[in-house]
Amino acid sequence: MRIGVIGASGLIGRYLVASLCARGDRVVPASLRDPYQAALAVRDCDAVVNLAGEPILQRWTAKAKRRMWSSRVEGTAALNDALALQPRRPPTLVNASAIGVYGDDFLSELCVAWERAAESASECGMRVAIVRFGIVLARDGGALATMLPAFRLGLGGPIGSGRQWMSWVHIADAIGILQMALDGARGVFDATAPAPVTNAEFTRALGAALHRPAFFTVPGFALRLLFGEGARVLTTGERVLPQQGLDAGYVFRFTNLEDALGDLLR
Repeated sequence: MRIGVIGASGLIGRYLVASLCARGDRVVPASLRDPYQAALAVRDCDAVVNLAGEPILQRWTAKAKRRMWSSRVEGTAALNDALALQPRRPPTLVNASAIGVYGDDFLSELCVAWERAAESASECGMRVAIVRFGIVLARDGGALATMLPAFRLGLGGPIGSGRQWMSWVHIADAIGILQMALDGARGVFDATAPAPVTNAEFTRALGAALHRPAFFTVPGFALRLLFGEGARVLTTGERVLPQQGLDAGYVFRFTNLEDALGDLLR
């Protein structure tokens, strides 16, 4: 297939492009900085995947929130408007979202609006699938790569109470669920492993995988000083199970955290 990938340079995008090329697909990268040009680039594709978006883990100033909203909600809506104007367009849109949609803060509002913007592609006859990502674990980016330096020094530990849920997913399964959506699965899919853990459990597992102690608690107030309202990404969490993917027949490669960390840190 010929597949357009918007956000191909991001963590998930890089792995998706490599996986698609490995199975023989042709990838057309595009950017949402200019939605109309992105639409022109992907209009002859068999499907388009939209992974673009301003990073969430930062201080949620008014300007930062505006960038997050613009890059996701307004960018996706503008892309679909531009695709609707084309004489040809991909029959399928697979759009990213996040399990933050299940919360009750700015991130949940953002995700709801982002998904609504993506669903507008159905108005011009496109099949729309939504993939809500949990905490994607990869050795060279994302949450795990951010944590590794401190944990390797024996300075890692729980965040706040440690009781918040971490609905994680190995990068291989995140890509697998994306490809399942690309290949015809319809609806909304949670890209999370079947066995979420608490932050304290994640901390113990990561420390054990690295053969390092992990006792240094990161106080919630310190994160609030650093990230402001954005600290909620780290101090709260959602327990999310991938029931839609399981019902659609997806078989996870990594169903428990210890195996996932063992593979990534080998």
